[in-house]
Amino acid sequence: MCVLNRRRFIVFLQFLLLAAKQASGQFNYDQQGRDWAGTCATGRSQSPIRLADNTAIRRPIPRIRFTNYNRALQSPLIMTNNGHTANIVLPPTNNGQRASIQGGLLPGTFEAQSVHFHWGSANSRGSEHLINGQRYDVEMHIVHKNVRYATVAEASLRPDGLAVLGVMLQAVPTLISTHFGLNRILDRLPQVIRDQSSTMIAGQLTMNDLLGRIPTGRFYSYNGSLTTPDCAESVTWTVFSDSVKLPRPQIAKFWDLPDERSLPLINNYRHPQEINGRPIFQRTLI
Repeated sequence: MCVLNRRRFIVFLQFLLLAAKQASGQFNYDQQGRDWAGTCATGRSQSPIRLADNTAIRRPIPRIRFTNYNRALQSPLIMTNNGHTANIVLPPTNNGQRASIQGGLLPGTFEAQSVHFHWGSANSRGSEHLINGQRYDVEMHIVHKNVRYATVAEASLRPDGLAVLGVMLQAVPTLISTHFGLNRILDRLPQVIRDQSSTMIAGQLTMNDLLGRIPTGRFYSYNGSLTTPDCAESVTWTVFSDSVKLPRPQIAKFWDLPDERSLPLINNYRHPQEINGRPIFQRTLI
């Protein structure tokens, strides 16, 4: 084997090893995802992206219809620091059914599965999507699975498999917050200071509590991907235009979490991806 071919083989082998490592859940945000392999590097419908009023297509899109979003989730509700984010696996509601969404540009009915967060640091904001050039302090993702598929893993292999609601959280200096549901979650962040540690969120919580009373009639929607490896291109995104305002001390609790290497888990957002000609739709009606 000549020297050039040997070098190419070594680079290819390193690429495969990196892809396998990411697929097993081992990745970091040191380069905001620029060093991720596999579909993350080669996909053409990747997320997040830049969203803007002057480039979005305004259409009379149906509203998102929320089912069981007003019902209390079964308890206990568990939040885990998985080394990449603070993640909550969502149980069914107290009537035995899952919260679900329809409408918008969603190709079917999607049941809520989990919620997690992306954030910045004391000196930077950390939302994944940018709206009109603005990056918000935190972006919350509520992940839903198409009812056609049995598991999230199966759904992630299908272009109509997943739907994610993106909710922006904005830190403000002085505010008496009335977002009791979100505050109840953020209050428990100091209990997951260790990687792979978990905590129980006490009291009843509904999916509506997570939305913080934002106007859900205003949103952007497009077809994209998961924003973590393996970056499967299986997501219909709905990103709400309005943000939830929370006291800065509440947002600051994210900055104390460690990643799986025991390093500060900050700036856990992926850099914006190319749109590659995809249509980005916008609904502006309340």
